Amino acid sequence: MSKPFNPFEMAQAQFDKVADILDLDQGTRDLLRWPIREHQFAIPVRMDDGKVKVFRGFRVQHNDARGPNKGGIRFHPHETLDTVRALALWMTWKCAVVDIPLGGGKGGVICDPHHLSMREQEGICRGWTRQMARNVGYLQDVPAPDVMTNPQHMLWMMDELEVIRGHKEPGFITGKPAGMGGSLGRTEATGYGVIYTVREALKLLGQPIDKMTAAVQGFGNVAQFAVQLFTKYGGKVICVSCWDNQDQKTYTFRKTDGVTYEELIGITDKFGTVDKVKAKSLGYEILPGDAWIEQDVDVLIPAAIENQVTGDNVNRISKKVKVLAEGANGPTTPEADKVLIERGVFVIPDFLCNAGGVSCSYFEQVQGNMNFYWPRDEVLAKLDTLMTGAFHGVADLAKTKKLYTRDAAYVIAINRVASACRQRGWV
Repeated sequence: MSKPFNPFEMAQAQFDKVADILDLDQGTRDLLRWPIREHQFAIPVRMDDGKVKVFRGFRVQHNDARGPNKGGIRFHPHETLDTVRALALWMTWKCAVVDIPLGGGKGGVICDPHHLSMREQEGICRGWTRQMARNVGYLQDVPAPDVMTNPQHMLWMMDELEVIRGHKEPGFITGKPAGMGGSLGRTEATGYGVIYTVREALKLLGQPIDKMTAAVQGFGNVAQFAVQLFTKYGGKVICVSCWDNQDQKTYTFRKTDGVTYEELIGITDKFGTVDKVKAKSLGYEILPGDAWIEQDVDVLIPAAIENQVTGDNVNRISKKVKVLAEGANGPTTPEADKVLIERGVFVIPDFLCNAGGVSCSYFEQVQGNMNFYWPRDEVLAKLDTLMTGAFHGVADLAKTKKLYTRDAAYVIAINRVASACRQRGWV
């Protein structure tokens, strides 16, 4: 029987490999392999039927040597502490690789919003904030949306913290609605950031983006805007794969003449589930959920969850694929990495590829602290500049040191965090 996938063990293994490259001392390794702080707590909520249900909540703060912790809050029925630990670790490297002055954190609640009323979800949000009120804020730890959370959830959390503290604190949390302390461009930021890095990778490979095809796993916030910008640049997305809550399984929706954001968004619910009946009427072919990985395309974009490109399915990837852009966190296992390296696929590692979200969250935090907000075009221009610079820093190091792109990104990020720890006298 194969061992169950543990994202935290994978994150630690990735760190250990680069710690050897950097020849880090044992004290620094021991500090950076594990979170500095972990919070676990109960969130009692009175449900709509009058009964009290207790939900389990988490917040992991991995490392704040470079600045306040930063990271999303997930609502997921299968959330685990090890998943949150791994995501917090990756957030530290993500902030460091794009060189923003933040550390890594992550939060979560074991729940399924599909089966909760908005009033019950509000109770969870306010309960989570009450439990963490002493340990969050723009000087300590700045949460944001993640899987199955959205701007409304963030606004409830901000409101609860402001009630507790008795003053306004819009910089406490990011991903809020525009006009309520949120930043224009934040909704698109992660997906656009993915395509900014894809654009630059294709330039390095001498491939025109307007001649490229792509297959995307997922149709949540990240995938939706990745599809939108890729097609805006002239590329063609031929399929997306997404979860169907009613059937409790995934499907791949393929259209060989091209998927468009505008068409699909019109038949998609707030959880990213595409209506199968309407999709068929629009000419979509409905395939098994894992069919996205074997499409004959130039670019693969896993933009759903972790552990999706593995040793078991990596050989199903078409020989035509030139770029694999990790829109999701931890989608590719070390076993799959070995095959991708051998085949010469240009992999844009997750904590670089999807750093557009945290970068724009940083912009939102800055705007909130100043109480001065920028136009959307200015936000996206700043984001493009930041992501493009970070991409070329990684690509240049990979080329000069003959490193795999994931390892090059880790070398830059871990070196920056380790240096901050040494300068503070922690190690």
